[in-house]
Amino acid sequence: MHIVLTHEQADFDAIASLLGAYLLNESAVPVLPHRINRNVRAFLALYGAELPFIEQRDLPGEPIQMITLVDTQSMISIRGATTNTHVHIIDHHPLREGLPDNWTVNITEVGANTTLLVEALCEHDGNFNTIHTTLLLLGIYEDTGTLTYTRTNAQDLRAAAYLLEQGASLQIAINFLNQPLSQAQLAIYDRLRSAAQYLHIHGYTIVLACGDAREMDEELSSIVHKLRDLLEPDAIFVLVTTRSGIQIIARSTTDHIDVAEILSVYGGGGHERAAAGLLKDHEIEKVFNELIGLLPEHIRPAITVGQIMSRKPQLLSPSTPVDEAARQMQRFGHEGYPVVENGKIVGLLTRRAVDRAQSHKLPTTIASLMETGEYSVNPEDSIEHVQRLVTNTGWGQIPVIETGTGEIIGIVTRTDLLQNLTPGPKLPGQLNLASRLEAALPGDRIELLRIIAEASHERHEALFIVGGFVRDLLLEHPSPDFDLVVEGDAISLAKLLARRYGGRVTGHGRFGTAKWHLSDPKKQTSSTLSVEGLQTVDLVSARTEFYTHPTALPTVERGSIKLDLHRRDFTINTLAIRLDGRHYGELHDYWGGLDDLQEGLVRVLHSLSFVDDPTRILRAVRFEQRFSFRIEDRTMQLLLEARTLIDRLSGDRIRNELNHILANVYTPQILSRLHKLGLLSSINSGLTWDEWLAELIGDLHTIELTGEWGLTGEPSQTKRELSYILWMIRLPTDLIRQLISRLKLSVDLSKEILSASQMWREQELLAESSPSEIVARLEDIPPISCYAFYLAVPDAELRDKLLSYVTDWKNVQPSIDGNILRTLGLPPGPIYKNVLDRIRAAKIEGRIESLEDEKNIVKEYLRSKQS
Repeated sequence: MHIVLTHEQADFDAIASLLGAYLLNESAVPVLPHRINRNVRAFLALYGAELPFIEQRDLPGEPIQMITLVDTQSMISIRGATTNTHVHIIDHHPLREGLPDNWTVNITEVGANTTLLVEALCEHDGNFNTIHTTLLLLGIYEDTGTLTYTRTNAQDLRAAAYLLEQGASLQIAINFLNQPLSQAQLAIYDRLRSAAQYLHIHGYTIVLACGDAREMDEELSSIVHKLRDLLEPDAIFVLVTTRSGIQIIARSTTDHIDVAEILSVYGGGGHERAAAGLLKDHEIEKVFNELIGLLPEHIRPAITVGQIMSRKPQLLSPSTPVDEAARQMQRFGHEGYPVVENGKIVGLLTRRAVDRAQSHKLPTTIASLMETGEYSVNPEDSIEHVQRLVTNTGWGQIPVIETGTGEIIGIVTRTDLLQNLTPGPKLPGQLNLASRLEAALPGDRIELLRIIAEASHERHEALFIVGGFVRDLLLEHPSPDFDLVVEGDAISLAKLLARRYGGRVTGHGRFGTAKWHLSDPKKQTSSTLSVEGLQTVDLVSARTEFYTHPTALPTVERGSIKLDLHRRDFTINTLAIRLDGRHYGELHDYWGGLDDLQEGLVRVLHSLSFVDDPTRILRAVRFEQRFSFRIEDRTMQLLLEARTLIDRLSGDRIRNELNHILANVYTPQILSRLHKLGLLSSINSGLTWDEWLAELIGDLHTIELTGEWGLTGEPSQTKRELSYILWMIRLPTDLIRQLISRLKLSVDLSKEILSASQMWREQELLAESSPSEIVARLEDIPPISCYAFYLAVPDAELRDKLLSYVTDWKNVQPSIDGNILRTLGLPPGPIYKNVLDRIRAAKIEGRIESLEDEKNIVKEYLRSKQS
C-alpha cells in the first residue's frame, strides 16, 4: 500500500499537497492528520464528500510499502509502516539534517508546496473538478499571502493561473483565506473584539464594534476581515476613530445584506460585500446609534430553514440494527439520519459509519455508531446559521424542530445549503412563471388547472405541474401536455373532482396514481368540463422510490415534492410549478435544474443514477442532442462506466427509449452520438450507424407520406416503423432476427423488416425483372416494406419500376371473369387462377389491350391442352 501524509495542524498548503500527490498517483491513499486548521476544517465540512481523503483510523490493516510526505520532513508513527517502508519527501522548506539515508527527497524553494504538485499535474494532465482545483488554489494562496509574500516566485503565479484556467473558483476560495496582522493591528483587533456587540435582524447576526486607532497608521480592513472570520456574523460594521475622522468599514457574508447600500447613507462606497466610508466632525457614539436604527430598514429577510428543508424526515432510534439502517440508506439514498430517542435528538448516523461497521461485520445497533449530539435548527433560522452549524459540527444533515413544541418537523442537508448558497434564484418560489404558463396553454386547459388546484387547495394539499413541461416552458417551446403531482392522496383528489364535475376515476393504489376520465361511457355521462383534445387527466401522489438491484423497476413509497423530483433522471427535469392558492405560478427548483438549463447541461442527480436505471443512458444522449446541450463531465464519466448495464435491460424498456429517439427530428444526431459513445453496440454488437443511414432516416421527418403507397397509419407511427426498417434493411437475416428478439418488436413490424431486407438482397434480380415479375414478387410484401425499399435502393431505374408498381402495375386486373372462361369451354377449377394470372401478366406487359385479346389467350391455352 502507498499512502500520503502531511504534518499536524495542517493548513491549506498541507491538505492541498495531499490532494496533489493523490491526483498524480490515484493508487496512493491520502491520509488526513489528526489536527487541521479551523478554516481548512470548514472547507472539508462543506466539500469533503468530493475529495479522496481518509482518516488514519480508516486505513486498512495492510503493510505500507511507500509513504509520500508532503509539506513536511517529519514522519509520524503509523500502523503498517516498517523499516522497509520507502519514504519520499516533496517539500518547499529547507532540507532538515539527519534524515535517514534511504529516504528520497524532492525539495524546491517556492512560496507554496502545492505549487510543486501543480507543476507536475500540468505535465500529467490530471482529471480535475472545481473542488480539486479550488483546494489546490487555496494551498498556493494561503502560503503566499494571495501571491503577495516576498518568498512568492513566478512558479507560484504560473501554477495559480493554471488552476484558474482549469476551473478553480475564486468565489469559494476567498471565503476560506486568512490574512496575517501586524502587532499594531493585533492591538486594535483585541480592543474591537472586546467591544463587539451583536444584533439579530430578520434571522441574521450582525456585529458592530467601536474603537480608537488614532495612534496607528496601518490599514484597518485586514482587522475587519479577522473579526469577521473569528465572530462569523452575517455582516460586520466597525467604526474606528482615526486621525482623519471616523472610519466605517463594513463586510457582508451574504447577498441579502448590501453594505454598500447601507454606507451610502454616510457617503461611503464599495460593493455589496465590502464597503467603507469616512466621516469628519462626527461623534462616534451618535453614528453608532444611528447605524443601529438604520440596519432593519436595509437588511432583507433571510432565506429561512423552513423554505428549503424537507418535511417529514425519516428518523432512526438508537436501538435500530445496523443492517436495517443500511437497508434504509440503500432504499432512499440518504447519506445520514437523525437518531431520536423519546422525541429528542441524540445523534446522527452517517453512511460512512454504517459502511465501516458492515465491512468489519459488526453485529451492533446504531447507538454505538452514531455521532452523538443534540444539534438542530428552527424553521425561522437563516441558512447562514445552518452553514455555521454544519461547519462547526461536521454534520451533513441537521434536524429542524418546531419552535415551542420541539417536534422534529424536517431536515436540512449540506446539499440544500450548497444549492442555495450559489448565485441565482434557488429558493423555491423566487421565480414566478404564472404569466408564461397562461400564455403557453389554451384557455380551457388553464381553467382545468385552476379547478384542480382549487380542489387541492381545499384539501390543504400542494399541487404541482412538473417535469418536461416546465423544462420546455422555460426553453420557450411549451407543450400542451402536462403532468400533475399532488403532495397528498392523488386518488382521493381525483374522486373529488369526478363527484364534483362528472366523469370517472381509475387508480393504482400501489403507485398512488389516478386517471380522471372526463367522460364515462358506461354511465353515458360526461364531465361538465370541455377541454379540446383532452380525454383524461393524470394525477400522481408525490413519491420517492428505490431500486433493489441495477436495472430493476423501482419500489415506490409516498414522499414530498422534493423527494419526488429527486427520483427523476436529470436536473433539467426536476423543475416544478406550484399551482394551489397563493403559490400559483411559483417555480420550485430544489436540485439546480434552472442553472443547468441556462448553462445547457445534462446532469444526473446522483452517482448511481445510471446504475439504478440504465435507460437514462439513452435518454441523456437524446436530451443532449434534442436541446443542443452538453452532457456534464461527471455525468459523462458515470454514463460510460455504466454502459455495460444496457445489456441487462429488458427489450421492452430499450424499445421504448428507441421509439422516443426514432420519433424525433434529431434522430440522426442522437443515433450518431450513441454510436460514437459505443452505446449502440451495448444494445447489440452488430447494431451500427453511418452517414447513409443518417441522411436516409433524417429525410423521413421532411417527407410527406402520400396515399399511393398504401400507408394508412398515423404519420408519426409510420415514420417510426420506417426508421426501424431502414435501420436494419442492410443487416444479415440472422442479426435482424437477433434484434427483433432483443427488442421484442411486434409481429407485424418484424415481418415488415424481414420483407424489406429480403428485397434489399434481391435488388439486382428485381432490377432485371419484367413488370409482371415484379408484381408477382411484391404483391404479398407489406406496403411499408416496399416504400422503405424504394427510399433505400440506389438504382434510379429500379426506383422507377417500384413507383410504377404502386401507381399502375399492381392495379392491373383482367377484364375476363369466371363466367366468360366457362362459356369459352374452360372447366371450373384451380386452372382458372393459372389462366387469369397469364392474362394479367400479358396485360401488365402491354401485350394485350382488349377483352378479345384476353379471350384469344384462353383459346390458345385450350388448344395447347388439346394437342
